[in-house]
Amino acid sequence: MSVEDRIQEALAGIRDAIQMDGGDVEFVSYDDETKTVYVSLTGSCVGCPASVLTLKMGVERAIKAQVPEVENVEAY
Repeated sequence: MSVEDRIQEALAGIRDAIQMDGGDVEFVSYDDETKTVYVSLTGSCVGCPASVLTLKMGVERAIKAQVPEVENVEAY
């Protein structure tokens, strides 16, 4: 299974929780050179003060748990 597929799986595992608050997260790209995943937070996540917390403590943690080679997760 590719890195991108495993990232998509990790996002699917947390998507419901994010959608419960009116937001969503979409995979944008993975940079193999920098080991960075780029995602887009949409819906009510846009402009929300807690979106940085969602990105780092939710999205990044979930991705790193399933895809240990990922070093960073950044908003696109």
